[in-house]
Amino acid sequence: MQQTGSVRVVVADPRATLHHTVLDTPLGHLTVVARGDVLLSVTLDGTRPSSLPVELGRRDDDALTDAREQLAQYAAGDRTRFELPVHLDGSPFQELVWRGLLRIPFGSTWSYGELAGELGLDPRTSSRAVGAANGRNRLAIVVPCHRVIGADGSLTGFAAGVERKRALLDLEAAQHGGRSVLF
Repeated sequence: MQQTGSVRVVVADPRATLHHTVLDTPLGHLTVVARGDVLLSVTLDGTRPSSLPVELGRRDDDALTDAREQLAQYAAGDRTRFELPVHLDGSPFQELVWRGLLRIPFGSTWSYGELAGELGLDPRTSSRAVGAANGRNRLAIVVPCHRVIGADGSLTGFAAGVERKRALLDLEAAQHGGRSVLF
């Protein structure tokens, strides 16, 4: 079941309604925050507070139909790509890194150095900065920061915990012919 769409990076209209919904998935609760239909944040329960959005807006479980459906499909193992508009809100360097995350194929992992190299940066001097920007990503799963691992193949930090990162990688491995995405 390959989807052909992709995440679209757009600028959210600041006049659009700020709202959120909470999804109960096999991965845990996901809180989705948006302005209108443009996603600002997707966080898993247990995410470090520094990674959470400042405002959630009012809760509206009837809104964000596409996001709710696609995230539920992903969590159930039925979706490999998202067709959603997202707003990246960070420094130019952070946004560069987050756009790079969108290029990591489903079922694959890259090291921080590989991501730096993909961005045209020197991995020897930029891996830590890339890791810091990766850690500030507020759009978990949709902008797949969980696909970045240590140079030695180890699972490294994840705002919702390394166990949750392992669960996401295992979910993708199951859809990727059962092959581990770490080797």
